[in-house]
Amino acid sequence: MQYTFSNKSRNICFALIGIGLLSLVGGFLTDSHRAWPNLLLNAFYFTSIALGVLFFLAVNYAAEAGWFAAIKKPMEAIAAFLPLGSLILGGVLILSAFHLNHIYHWADPEVVHHDEIIAGKAAYLNKWFFTIRTIVYLGGWFLFYRAFQKYSQIEQQSYNTKNWRKTQSLAAFFLAFFAVTSSTSAWDWIMSIDTHWFSTLFGWYTFAGYFVSSLIVLTLVVLHLKSRGLLPEVNENHIHDLGKYIFAFSIFWTYLWFSQFLLIWYSNIPEEVTYFMDRMTNYKSIFILNLFLNFFFPFLVLMKRGSKRRYHLLTFVGIITLIGHWFDNFIMIMPGAVKEHWHVGWVEIGMFTGFLGLFGFIVMSRLASFSTVENKQHVFYSESVHHHI
Repeated sequence: MQYTFSNKSRNICFALIGIGLLSLVGGFLTDSHRAWPNLLLNAFYFTSIALGVLFFLAVNYAAEAGWFAAIKKPMEAIAAFLPLGSLILGGVLILSAFHLNHIYHWADPEVVHHDEIIAGKAAYLNKWFFTIRTIVYLGGWFLFYRAFQKYSQIEQQSYNTKNWRKTQSLAAFFLAFFAVTSSTSAWDWIMSIDTHWFSTLFGWYTFAGYFVSSLIVLTLVVLHLKSRGLLPEVNENHIHDLGKYIFAFSIFWTYLWFSQFLLIWYSNIPEEVTYFMDRMTNYKSIFILNLFLNFFFPFLVLMKRGSKRRYHLLTFVGIITLIGHWFDNFIMIMPGAVKEHWHVGWVEIGMFTGFLGLFGFIVMSRLASFSTVENKQHVFYSESVHHHI
């Protein structure tokens, strides 16, 4: 069944992109020190959602899962943002590494010269090595995405067990690559903003945040297609499984948040606890809101079995939690980049809106490019259609 990208939806996306461009230009003209971190924030947030869905696709292939075959096309559509997102994110990161802004203190030679701690990390945190690592991360993810896309096109043409086995092997290699780069990229791109500080849990914590966001976006896209009369083979059991994933990984995110916070707070080592002191002092409202939106709200609402099968409730919870994880990224980036001079105003909202429009345009264009949003040639399609829990 064909998905139609209506002119109304297309115009809404263009309007959102236009708002984003105006906010971007206006932000750089009025306060570039505020605009750069926001550009990094939104580029990372939306690109990581596409990456998280690609990871979920690989996990299901590697595990020989059958239930996901019916929602494989929506997963591929979301992952389609990865090339463009990587290009934007890579550009921001490399320009930042070459000290075109003040996001990364280690990129400023004067700071490195007068700071022993940062100077001691210069072998790792320098513009050339940082750039090489960024290209390896983004380039590697892009190549894996293209390989998945290639095998998917072959799969769509005919029932082919041999091709499925190749995709499964590809998924295993991707997961090994992702296991390393998901953490090291978080260290490089986000944790190094607060150059003095480090946490051994930070890579896992960052992954947990964007994986929850990826699951929510996947659920929202599936529900959107269902509302258009598409994906008839997707039943309430598929939706229930997606709801359980959101519920479970929201708890996993909270576990990592609490573990990281508790160990650092109670050890009270000055060079570590200062990370949370800054956020609890200058970002107190968002610090509290972050925990409420990303744990208490989804946990309490999605605890009951029936709530995971109510489409409108799941949509509402998903949207609120997505906003929560945007604030989670905000509080990871802004304190180190702009200190106490933070805002949530027209620049922040406008840039988020622009990226949302761009993300929506790519995803819906990709869905419309499929001859069908079903995946009947998948080896486990029949198992997925009869999925029941």
